[in-house]
Amino acid sequence: MARAYSDDLRGKILRAYERGQQGLEAIAEQFGVSYGYTKKIRRQQLQSGQVERPLQARHGPVSRVTPEIEEQLRRQLRRQPDLTLWELGEGLKQSHQVQLSRTRLWEVLQRLELRRKKNPSTRSSRTAPRHNNAAKSGGKR
Repeated sequence: MARAYSDDLRGKILRAYERGQQGLEAIAEQFGVSYGYTKKIRRQQLQSGQVERPLQARHGPVSRVTPEIEEQLRRQLRRQPDLTLWELGEGLKQSHQVQLSRTRLWEVLQRLELRRKKNPSTRSSRTAPRHNNAAKSGGKR
């Protein structure tokens, strides 16, 4: 995977350009980087006034699932553990004016380790169900 060039290399390139003896294309060739990279770091230096690489912003959109929404989901499932994903989504839409897709809602429930149960008092079976083929065919064995 490609890695960012160091701030040291960045500084050397920018100092060479500031000396004014060469253009960005010649400096790019001298340091073995692309011309586009030298243009980019010069533009960033002009905007920020810094030689160092600017801090990277968080990639992607900010999640709409806030801690308040997570708590709302917990409360809804404590009150009624058999709610469907659609019903949970409708509850969020009414209470927080936030609409999540069923897939995103399911991912949030998994991350929070929240389970939905149809009947919380019924234990799961320890044995596999028997299949009686004779009952289906109506014949005797």
